[in-house]
Amino acid sequence: MRTVDIVFSFASAFAGFRPSHQRSTSPRTRRGTLWDTGRHRQLREHLTDPFRPGGTGTVVHVSSANERLVAQLAKIKELSGLSLRALARESGLSSSSLSRYLTGRFVPTWEAVTALCKVVGRDPRPLRPLWIEAMKAGAAPPPRRNDLPADLADFTGRETEAARVEELLRDTGVVAVDGMAGVGKTSLAVHAAHRLAPAYPDGGLYLDLHGFTPGQAPLEPSAALGRLLKALDITQPPAAVDERAALWRSELSRRRVLVVLDNAVDADQVRPLLPGAGKSAVVITSRSRLVDLDGVPPVSLEPFTDTDAAHLFGRAAGLTPGEDEAVAQVLDQCGGLPLALRVAGARLRHRPGWTVAVLAERLRDDTGRFDAAFGMSLHQLDTAQRRVFRLLGVLPGTDFDTETAGALADLTPGRVGGILEELADAHLVQELSPGRYRLHDLIRRYAADLAAEEEPNAETALRRVLDRYLARATAHDRTLPSPHRPKPEPGDPAEAMAWFDLEYVNLVACFDTAVRLGADEVAADLPEAMRVWFFRHRGTDDQLRLLEGAAEAAGRLGREKRRASLLSDLGYALAAAGRLTDAVTTYERAGESGGADTELAAGLALRTGFARRDLGELEAARKSFRHARELFATVGNKGGLSQALAFDAWVTLRLGGRGEAVELARESVGMAEGPARITGLVALGLALTREDPAESLETLRQALRLAEENRLQHNRAWCHHNLGVALRETGSPEDAIEHHRRALELIAPLAEAQLEVEILHGYAETLRVAGHHDEALALLDRTVAAARRLGRPHDEELALAARAVVTADQERAGS
Repeated sequence: MRTVDIVFSFASAFAGFRPSHQRSTSPRTRRGTLWDTGRHRQLREHLTDPFRPGGTGTVVHVSSANERLVAQLAKIKELSGLSLRALARESGLSSSSLSRYLTGRFVPTWEAVTALCKVVGRDPRPLRPLWIEAMKAGAAPPPRRNDLPADLADFTGRETEAARVEELLRDTGVVAVDGMAGVGKTSLAVHAAHRLAPAYPDGGLYLDLHGFTPGQAPLEPSAALGRLLKALDITQPPAAVDERAALWRSELSRRRVLVVLDNAVDADQVRPLLPGAGKSAVVITSRSRLVDLDGVPPVSLEPFTDTDAAHLFGRAAGLTPGEDEAVAQVLDQCGGLPLALRVAGARLRHRPGWTVAVLAERLRDDTGRFDAAFGMSLHQLDTAQRRVFRLLGVLPGTDFDTETAGALADLTPGRVGGILEELADAHLVQELSPGRYRLHDLIRRYAADLAAEEEPNAETALRRVLDRYLARATAHDRTLPSPHRPKPEPGDPAEAMAWFDLEYVNLVACFDTAVRLGADEVAADLPEAMRVWFFRHRGTDDQLRLLEGAAEAAGRLGREKRRASLLSDLGYALAAAGRLTDAVTTYERAGESGGADTELAAGLALRTGFARRDLGELEAARKSFRHARELFATVGNKGGLSQALAFDAWVTLRLGGRGEAVELARESVGMAEGPARITGLVALGLALTREDPAESLETLRQALRLAEENRLQHNRAWCHHNLGVALRETGSPEDAIEHHRRALELIAPLAEAQLEVEILHGYAETLRVAGHHDEALALLDRTVAAARRLGRPHDEELALAARAVVTADQERAGS
């Protein structure tokens, strides 16, 4: 029986992604040999070189304070003889936080260092100078991201155009390369990007906009921005396109990144993706000349001259350049297009018995010049190879692996792998990385046309692919920690999330294909298998559409419980997007489908309470939370009951029941474990601001530490905000301002409309109390604008009322 997702505790289930290791006991005999004696000099020697057996030998010099601190932490782990998870448990840290400390991604808090030293019975004080140095230096920078496809080893010609592209990127930061299909736009853009890579130390990004991809709609600007921001580790961007574009420009302005936007359909698709100020640069490719893009200089590509065409064909075919009538005939048939020249050259290279004249004769036998180049390669394929090639033309998504191709063709991975290698040798598919492939749009169109003419079982093949993607997604999902399952199945959750990241675009394409084919089983189940991934990437543009379509498919299948579950998730996604009234309506629809499922009803009651609270309907919200408490207690769900108690406490506090709120919050904290305690701790901290200010602040700081240790971005923002509220209410508004400011910084890249409004409103009130009236009014204006954009009249009324109070204070202060 599945349980409900809990708003502020769900992400905590992801702590400890690294699999545990076998416990080793032998190093434990070294405990106490140095630190317990107080011999600090020996301790420093022992710790300075963590790679030295027995603590003797020469000091090892590493390149940074952070690396030296990591080395000492690794030594502590070695001395403990514990696995990562066991050491985390013994020290009171989360295993995910400990993993990040041991890899240098985060500098640990001093409390974390002390806790680790305590596990091995050592005095942490000798480490403090190094820790201070590491804190000042900060964590190790992330590795340079490079999404660029590989540069062509035989890139030929285009010296003038390449030099012009590089010049424009240096001078203006943007250039648009245009030309007909197959003329080499992408090759030139990628080649220039690789040549300029040293000038862009923060990375090289690549995004296919699918402007002319057969069977696929051009990527919408909002979705494109979402993927680009995700490449910069912003996984939950704002919902509005203009806000995403502004965030994208802001992120580029503080980096030096080179971005390749490939295959643009028109200027409107690209315009929101362009950089603003700063030293990042963008290369655009399109079959159309983007004349409407002001300030973006074009570089237009024409087919190769005979000289360049002959040189490329010779390299592809393994020939020595020379004047030959047959070569001229081949070049004429290929029309000077690099793609066609490579395909024709590959055919000749792999047919040692052929001469150029034979190749030219075979090309003449085909009708169209372009079809001739591809058709020539096709004629050399055997029956199985030809069948795989044409089926690839109907495959949904952008790229694929060997197993997917095997499912498509109903062949073993070994068999289809050999075929794909042959197709790659013939330049009919591109191998992006070992075992992963894609088709050029032009070749995909050619293959799809062949499938329409020659493949009677294309739909059957597609259904095999859909079934495979669903099976893989389901298997990976089951390894992910989540409140809706008692225990994950064995597996590596980090690997599972990486698979979803890699295959996301293909999964969405499979869903659309399932809807088109009427494969309701796949359409109903695939979004459910992506549920945990979606939670980690809230704000994903496709989520609402997929959930709505999946609920419709479940309804057609008569699977009412699944429909109710999907509608519940849809309501939650609507609420996160700020569409609260729609969310409540959707929860009601879910309840109608859920029947007598008490667990589902409890989750719906909790989620309805969230929506009612955010609408300002506090009595109705409390009623929902208390109904959720009853239902969770009935089914014995302690996690759900803890959350319902915490939010009941929050609403009760707002309704004036401070003493009752304290009791409810304490009960919630006592029932929860780990990061799931955050919600109750925050409610308790707010309820205690008048009764016990010291305990209030310490409780909220404890919640913040849990959020930071588990990298829960939403919770970190929420905790900082409420610390600001508590500091204001306990008489320290100036200290509170920094916490509110930090909360806004953390929430900026997240798709959390309600939380942003809450933070803005609370921040403005703190500024008012501190006497910063102009700043308070500016934030309240932002709050009003956000509330109007989201259709939130209650939040708008609160902000306008607060604005009137600030204005009155300002007038009194000036009089």
